[in-house]
Amino acid sequence: MIVNGSLEKHFMAYSEGRDFMFCDLCGTMRTLSSTKHAQCPLCKRKISAKEISGRQISYTATAEDIRRELGISIIREEKVQLQKTDAKTCEKCGHNEHTYYSRQMRSADEGATTFYVCTNCQHQFTEN
Repeated sequence: MIVNGSLEKHFMAYSEGRDFMFCDLCGTMRTLSSTKHAQCPLCKRKISAKEISGRQISYTATAEDIRRELGISIIREEKVQLQKTDAKTCEKCGHNEHTYYSRQMRSADEGATTFYVCTNCQHQFTEN
């Protein structure tokens, strides 16, 4: 139990390990309303600017926070549908069965790139 005006001392000791930009009493973020003090907009408690001068403010932003702020959405990779062909001969093992898929890798006015994988030795090659 805290008595005889030691409540403020208790809060000051408690807040030393906490973020100095948040009010010790109610937890609301303080505003720098003047060059002399920072004030809690909710309970109006003030602290001297001398108490916070020289301290650094840091925060963590996740990649999702940045994407949301910039309005960027993630393009999801679609599952590649593999086709089989015997029109190509593997340069490595001579096998003639491959799986393949095509992707548009360059501008739209250029042809797609076809990716081949040998079903025998897993050798990979492309054709533009």
